[in-house]
Amino acid sequence: MEYLLLDALGSFNQYSGWIVWNLFLAFIPLALSFGLFRRRRISRTPLWWLVLIVFIAFLPNAPYLLTDIIHLIRAVRAGYSVWIITLVFIPLHVFAILAGLEAYVISLLNQSHYLKRAGAKQFVHWAEFLAHALCAIGIYLGRFRRFNSWDLITQPRTVLIDTLDYLTSKRPLLVIIVTFLIITGAYWIAKQVTIGIGLRIRQLRQENEGIH
Repeated sequence: MEYLLLDALGSFNQYSGWIVWNLFLAFIPLALSFGLFRRRRISRTPLWWLVLIVFIAFLPNAPYLLTDIIHLIRAVRAGYSVWIITLVFIPLHVFAILAGLEAYVISLLNQSHYLKRAGAKQFVHWAEFLAHALCAIGIYLGRFRRFNSWDLITQPRTVLIDTLDYLTSKRPLLVIIVTFLIITGAYWIAKQVTIGIGLRIRQLRQENEGIH
């Protein structure tokens, strides 16, 4: 039993140690979205625009977790026991991927809430598609070029040149388009589930208030 636990811990560090860090990065835009879009009174000061830029820069980290399925595939191929794969790898990876996706969904729902409050309801879907497109580009740069969100500040020229280079190349552009479609589909499904759960919770609260 002790050997199994040590083996599981070693396996986690080797193939799943990224989970904590990547989840932290994924929840940064989620936290920023509440400050940007959910406050009662919002004034678009220079600080607000600065935080918005940071929000956009870190937003791809949330759907980026969808691509981390490759770590689960590598762990399965590494030859670990069925118990470790079933009880350690699969639950952790599924949780991380779903948590990252949910952080992305709530971030964009907060953005949509802000646009509706600002009288720009007609731009909600366009803003979502734009976010998906930017995230698809960001995911490609992060996964294949190994850029980080803060590289937009530390080496903006390199990021810009590489982005333009990849957007004009056939193979990277195809990967970005496929990534965009996957993000769009996953977002739509998770959005419906999230809204449905939210409506159900609101209904239960109203029923409880009615009883009391």
